[in-house]
Amino acid sequence: MSVKIIQIPKVHEERGQLAVIENGALPFAIKRVYYLYDVPSDAYRGGHAHLEQESVIIALSGSFDVVIDDGKEKKSIMLNKPDKGLYISTGIWREIENFSSGAVCLVLASTEFSEADYIRDYKEFKLFKRGNV
Repeated sequence: MSVKIIQIPKVHEERGQLAVIENGALPFAIKRVYYLYDVPSDAYRGGHAHLEQESVIIALSGSFDVVIDDGKEKKSIMLNKPDKGLYISTGIWREIENFSSGAVCLVLASTEFSEADYIRDYKEFKLFKRGNV
């Protein structure tokens, strides 16, 4: 599965932590940044895969689970540290759930928004993974 935790460089000092993401820190150049907040704990986000977009998901505050699925294997990864990002390559289904109170989910993306890049139907995703689309 093309998913891995990325350690985000940080600087610690008495005044607090500073996390830095610069060119070369991620496996792609950042083209879009967006974030989710005030998500009810019983709601979920995502529910799609991308054809071209790679992304890194970071819990800036609070925690949430990212459920990833490559068409063969499904697993859940909890994110709860702002110095760790979850890299997700193309063709991976993702859902984000179990948001804690005050959670902020930051997404760094390799592409600008394009609806044509999304697979939003899980049955279509499974066909895509089998090479039938």
